[in-house]
Amino acid sequence: MAGVISGDVALLVVALLLAGLASGFVAGLLGVGGGGVIVPALYEVFRIFGVDDGVRMHLTVGTALAVMGATSVRSWRAHQARGAVDGAVLRRLGPSVLVGVVIGVLVARASGGDVLKWVLVTFNLLMAAKLIFGRQHWRLGSDMPRGPGVDIYGIVAGLISTMMSIGGGIFISMMMTLYGRPIHQAVGTAAAFGPLITIPAALGFAWAGWGVAGVPTGSIGYVSLLGAAIIAPASVLAAPWGVRVSHGIARRTLEIAFGLYMLVIGLRFLASLVL
Repeated sequence: MAGVISGDVALLVVALLLAGLASGFVAGLLGVGGGGVIVPALYEVFRIFGVDDGVRMHLTVGTALAVMGATSVRSWRAHQARGAVDGAVLRRLGPSVLVGVVIGVLVARASGGDVLKWVLVTFNLLMAAKLIFGRQHWRLGSDMPRGPGVDIYGIVAGLISTMMSIGGGIFISMMMTLYGRPIHQAVGTAAAFGPLITIPAALGFAWAGWGVAGVPTGSIGYVSLLGAAIIAPASVLAAPWGVRVSHGIARRTLEIAFGLYMLVIGLRFLASLVL
């Protein structure tokens, strides 16, 4: 992004700061890591400032994961302080989720940017439909399952979350609510999976993009240090605000907000693929 005039640099910094505040708030509110805000914001910034289309989506996802590494820790600790994190679920799913993260990095390294977009669109729209049209009485059981299917689910959650840059929150919270857990506990536990996914995934994207042509100056692989340095502090600052709001909102209202949020992001990237 060399050659940008000073006025444009100031505008870029303001835009990234606003994106950081919004992403931190969303991370605390919904337990999703904030990637759904950072990804479209960064993608547009990189497009405007001429980042090569061949690396733009990978750079966006990698940078978002780096930012969420800091944001998700703050969000998790805030939910933990309110007693909203189920440690048993974290221990049960943690190892398989980590396996999924490693697979996700390897798949992303071998894939083009459009593959990442289609993954994001598909799962955002599916999750949005479940959250908006789902009903409280929809259940798969009264307690979390214990069979090998849980491990498979964890691997898929880690893989897709890495490629979507969402921190895994939507997968964990959906599973917990379908097995009878309260939405606020589901969101709090989902937030605890954020650091488990985002930190190793960000390191993986830095490795995956090492030496790749077209990434802007100041990047390590597919991670823009400039973008991360501006967005991360604002995200960390705003995450507890979202947590406070989350615990004051009715369950169904929170689900619908979560669903609409995923719907908007999914439609935006669908438009970039087909228009």
